[in-house]
Amino acid sequence: MPTNRMTNATGKRLITTAFIMALAASVAGCGTNKLTTGSIGRTSGKPLETMSAGELHKATIALGQSYAKNPNDKRIATNYAAALQMDGDVDQSLAVMRKLAIALPKDRDVLAAYGKALAANGQFEPALDAVRRAQTPEYPDWKLVSAEAAILDQLGQRDEARQNYRKALDLKPNEPSILSNLGMSYVLEGDLRTAETYMRSAAQQPNADSRVRQNLALVVGLQGRFDEAEKIASQELSAEQAQANVTYLRQMLAQQNAWSQLKDQDKAKPATN
Repeated sequence: MPTNRMTNATGKRLITTAFIMALAASVAGCGTNKLTTGSIGRTSGKPLETMSAGELHKATIALGQSYAKNPNDKRIATNYAAALQMDGDVDQSLAVMRKLAIALPKDRDVLAAYGKALAANGQFEPALDAVRRAQTPEYPDWKLVSAEAAILDQLGQRDEARQNYRKALDLKPNEPSILSNLGMSYVLEGDLRTAETYMRSAAQQPNADSRVRQNLALVVGLQGRFDEAEKIASQELSAEQAQANVTYLRQMLAQQNAWSQLKDQDKAKPATN
């Protein structure tokens, strides 16, 4: 059985997945130098998103040591910021990217990753500005278009967000990260069936990665199909981590149902003078 500590850590990571994972694939690899938000270089070849909470924390510490030696190295700083985000330390992640953006104010990769860090910190308007400044209108980058859409979703601008997702799909047809992001747009709206349609399409693409399949597991689990969600998740994660994720989803949905019942009971009470 997962401990409370493990459950809490899992909860943070699932919430992070729900609200900022849509940005992760969008801003990874923008520009000419591929920046891998899902790997930790020499420390391990294992993607960050497939690590257990303990593994992720150790990887973050290792990246932090590398960063301390060379804070202006773009690859190290960006990977460290990504690890911090996934480990739940969005404030420090933002600090790392802000410092790098000051050092490299015209670097498109850095501006895009800075926008992601701002969005993860809930600073959506500045995030949108950073991502738009990273874009080159005459040669639009589909990753940045998709990232802009994900931020617009957070601002509640659903129609504009989905127009951007479709523009990104015009630039990169059948790209699984865009399809997954579009599915996440419907998750944020509460339309889980439509979300699942897009996420299944994303997961079926030959170049779909772990994040895409984990998002599918998330939306399946949010609909209460826990066994199916665990089966999907276990293809990417350890059996223990997949079970912990599904256990958290069960608890989250049970708590949500309990609050709904309390609200219904409160409404049913007769008014008193």
